Amino acid sequence: MKILQYSYLPFIYFSLSIMVVKLCSIAIRCYSKLAPISKVLARQPVPKLDETLRKYLRSVQPFLSNKELTNTENLIQEFLRDGGVGPKLQRYLEDRTRKQENWLSEWWLNTAYLEFREPVVVWSSPGLVFPLRKFNLEADQLMYAANMIKAALSYKSIIDQNQIPQETIGNDPLDMNQYNKIFGTCRIPRPNRDQLVYNKDSKHIIIIHNNTFFKLNTFYEDGQPLTIEDLYDNLLAIVESSTEKSIPIGILTSENRDVWAQSYQILEEDDHNKQILNDIHSSSFVLCLDSSCDLSNISPQTKAARQTIHGGGSECNGANRWFDKTIQFIVNRDGQVGLTYEHSPAEGQPIATMMDYIVDFVDQHFEEVDTSALRNFALKNTKLQFNVSPKVTEYIRNAEKNLDRLVEDLELNCFTYKDYGKRFIKEQKLSPDSFIQMAQQFAFYRLHKVPGAHYESASTRRFLHGRTETIRSCSVESIRFAQKMLNSKASRDDRILALKDAVLSHKNYTVEAMKGLGVDRHLLGLKIAAKELNIELPPLFKDPSYSRSTHMRISTSQVASKCDGFMCYGPLVNDGYACCYNPREEDMNFAISALKSNEETDADKFRESLENSLDDMKNLLVA
Repeated sequence: MKILQYSYLPFIYFSLSIMVVKLCSIAIRCYSKLAPISKVLARQPVPKLDETLRKYLRSVQPFLSNKELTNTENLIQEFLRDGGVGPKLQRYLEDRTRKQENWLSEWWLNTAYLEFREPVVVWSSPGLVFPLRKFNLEADQLMYAANMIKAALSYKSIIDQNQIPQETIGNDPLDMNQYNKIFGTCRIPRPNRDQLVYNKDSKHIIIIHNNTFFKLNTFYEDGQPLTIEDLYDNLLAIVESSTEKSIPIGILTSENRDVWAQSYQILEEDDHNKQILNDIHSSSFVLCLDSSCDLSNISPQTKAARQTIHGGGSECNGANRWFDKTIQFIVNRDGQVGLTYEHSPAEGQPIATMMDYIVDFVDQHFEEVDTSALRNFALKNTKLQFNVSPKVTEYIRNAEKNLDRLVEDLELNCFTYKDYGKRFIKEQKLSPDSFIQMAQQFAFYRLHKVPGAHYESASTRRFLHGRTETIRSCSVESIRFAQKMLNSKASRDDRILALKDAVLSHKNYTVEAMKGLGVDRHLLGLKIAAKELNIELPPLFKDPSYSRSTHMRISTSQVASKCDGFMCYGPLVNDGYACCYNPREEDMNFAISALKSNEETDADKFRESLENSLDDMKNLLVA
């Protein structure tokens, strides 16, 4: 926020202006602790139509022949024509921004999430893997889980008391509203469009063990949180009262959203079930106490990712979940620890910030429990047993088959690239994120020999209710760089120049995207405006330039954390890859996914190509 531009004041007022700036800064900081930060944030702009289409035309060049590019240019000119459809749709958006706090946020929530009908598992909800643990005994698992609950409740208390440190980009404050939606939020399946419910003041959590649900009140009557001893004893009581697996009701949450809505409607017709559903929705979070079941010969990081994304299927922990809950922590008997989060209320970075807090809290304040002591513990848990009709049982059986097919199809390869991290890249005077993005562009091109449309998420939280914009990482410069690197006749100087041009191009697009001046959200708004005005979809949106440039074969996001963790999720399209990464100072964590059913993609090969690309880029710079 610009408070005062004192550089334009006469010199004699210089000292006074500095004092005013300082006082205003202090006032803003104090005010932000007392009131929502949204009151000092700008509204997200509607970009200028001609500027968006100029950027769009350049971004689609890698995917078009010369003839196709000329046709796209003609369509853009027709779209921009005075009195034509483009200016009419633009005016609709500009009028909307005067009426809405954020012209895009509701549309984005609905189109990207609540109206998305595929399962949230793999296709929408990410997993977040914490640093791996070692549990020698079941008591170790429960003790860690008790400490995790304490850490999560501590973080929730900080949020509730509006004590989360204000985040900024440069000098710009960021919207902090997503933090208020982390705890107590749940998605409810409805036909065509789901519903979000918020329960900020929740005083209980849900524990799931062996597919059995328990409600655990986490506070005493005087308002104080349960001690570690009572948390542990309640968890032990829960485990001892659920030694056999229950009917896998939780697996219904992994289904197609309309199918889940049908079975949900049957469940809530029973008053007993409806109360259980309300208990789940209104809980602060879910904690999944998982069994040891993944015996596959894959890396520990990949095993942990499997558990956080989908639970390993119906025979593993796939039903020991409630995938509609915004936050469900996972503590596996094998030491795989993390969470699954339902994506609609918040982006990845606030969740990763929470992960860092919880990991650090547990490490710094871990409390041991004397497991041999006999205590009169406070029994605060209640078993929740659904009434399951034959029709719901049929839905469950189908959900098991569908989840198992999805689990079998998803290929994961999660690893740490250890040769270098952010420090080396910064020493080269290059943007670490743009450098890694170009490594992924290079990896895809060397593997497939064609440009790959490439999605990277950019935060627009500098605006009120801001979420994300797409960074189009595939560019004229990124393809030129990949081609130079693969051309044995190209000189080292030419390759370095191509690398720097590609990195700079990506960095410039990133800056624009974070200002709300990218391409994709504006185009989405224009499409929705056409629908609301009952205007036929303009030809520009039927052009190959649009279909090819939005078919994101590489879906990526930097989700940074201080701890040795990472986020993972599935690809956006059947013939694509997902590649989420956590770049740390001396190494980088990557989570790559692809679908086995697609013959063109292979997660293992993409990892090999990515590692080779990172190696080649370093060797290029230090040769």
